[in-house]
Amino acid sequence: MWEQVQETVNYIKEKTNFTPEYGVILGSGLGSFTDDILIEYTLPYTEIPNFPVSTVQGHKGALVFGTIGDKKVVAMQGRFHYYEGYDMKQVTFPVRVMKYLGVTKLVVSNASGGVNPNYEVGSIVLITDHINMMPEHPLRGKNEDRFGPRFVNMSEPYSKAMIAKAKTIAKDNNIIVQDGVYMGLQGPTFETLSEYRMVKNIGADCVGMSTVPEVIVARHMELETFGLSVITDMGDEENIEEVNHAEVLKAAEKAEPHVRKLIKELIQQY
Repeated sequence: MWEQVQETVNYIKEKTNFTPEYGVILGSGLGSFTDDILIEYTLPYTEIPNFPVSTVQGHKGALVFGTIGDKKVVAMQGRFHYYEGYDMKQVTFPVRVMKYLGVTKLVVSNASGGVNPNYEVGSIVLITDHINMMPEHPLRGKNEDRFGPRFVNMSEPYSKAMIAKAKTIAKDNNIIVQDGVYMGLQGPTFETLSEYRMVKNIGADCVGMSTVPEVIVARHMELETFGLSVITDMGDEENIEEVNHAEVLKAAEKAEPHVRKLIKELIQQY
């Protein structure tokens, strides 16, 4: 893994000569955030050694390098998921690469199903914590000490300082945001009525199929991390909504202008 990461980093540096401070991982329906970046380089995943390839509709599959204000950013247009058939080390490989390109702060976004009755479709949730229910752990196996410690402190997976700043930005821009705990499940099926009930009873507010492994690996390497979720469907205990991926994309795209504003301002101001 170490050698693969260094090979990929060296390739990207040769192609871009670019040292980003921020890494951004864009979830389903949120890919046009890159319109807010003054783009200097775009590298399709298919051209990057050791990189997986996105297979999910709504995930374009490219690394985008550029600036937002005076901040240098690398953004992933499309992430990788365990349900696509990749193992967790492949899923989180880009986060390792970001670290060694120079990234110190990571912003992750996703589309998720809500179980908190205070949410509605289109709600923007600032992730305060997560519950890992994935069947494989990205740090399983022999630890590579050059990446980080064997046992990772997860008492603050999502930066309280970044959350506080995001709340201030939201208030200043009349953007309604909520707090929430995100649960990561394997997918790719949407949750059953009983599974939504389980999510709520365990203590989560929303549920999705990504983000958690990325954040674990980010914290392994001491990247300061901020997470945001767009609620694209509601899993009511009594009357589950029918949902499909096209509807998820549509709901995420509706909330996208506010999400873009929030992330853009956070990167510029923090």
